[in-house]
Amino acid sequence: MDGRSIGIFDSGLGGLTTVKEAMAQMPAEHIVYFGDTGRVPYGSRSMETITRYVKDDIDFLLEKDVKLIIAACGTASAVALPRIKDDYDIPIIGVVEPASKKAVEVSQTGRIGVLGTGATISSDKYNACILSMNPNAVVTKKACPLFVPLVENGHTDDTVARLIAEEYLAPLKEAKVDSVILGCTHYPHLARLIGELMGENVVLVNSGAETARYAYEKLKEMDALSDRTEGDAEFFVSDSVENFTQLGSLFLGRPIIHISEVKIGE
Repeated sequence: MDGRSIGIFDSGLGGLTTVKEAMAQMPAEHIVYFGDTGRVPYGSRSMETITRYVKDDIDFLLEKDVKLIIAACGTASAVALPRIKDDYDIPIIGVVEPASKKAVEVSQTGRIGVLGTGATISSDKYNACILSMNPNAVVTKKACPLFVPLVENGHTDDTVARLIAEEYLAPLKEAKVDSVILGCTHYPHLARLIGELMGENVVLVNSGAETARYAYEKLKEMDALSDRTEGDAEFFVSDSVENFTQLGSLFLGRPIIHISEVKIGE
């Protein structure tokens, strides 16, 4: 047993989908979440910048004496983690492998769609991971650069979101995919709209939720699950506490109480 915290980070609000799932699956765990809201989004940055940001995020969480870190960010997972995670002595889990595994499992045709930020799609990590699990899979990828700002500003099911989603989803529909990886942890907030546009026979894979499940199995394997009677969470952001608290509470489905603004990368 290990009563230390689980560290989770994202470029902003999206990682709260992973926090919500982790709280449901591991109610005895204490979670430390860092949202890099002062530097969001990561998906339009260079590889070097993303890697520097992710190092900052990991280093901040290590100061909190965490036992495991989840990169609840598709861009960080695809672009930075393969380059740096072996530099640390702590397990660091990204979203690519858990989400790819689930998509391969649920796909009946092998035609799999991947939605992600520009950096995630350019990295080709999802494609490589899926093909390593199913060499016969046909992967259709689409960068969705406007999805993150839509979610961050609360536009998840309105006319603007619908028009943009229709454009992004067109190549996946044309390819007749039967599973779609929501390759950024912001995207599950658009799941209702994406599911409606893709159709009821298409399975949406929530990368954040799958990663939380993977983390649970990893901690269980390490005999490092918490022996607390009840878990809790504290939140840190690199920009406005007020903005994050208001929208984040809606995304998390419960009030965000313990939150602080911190300086990062200085």
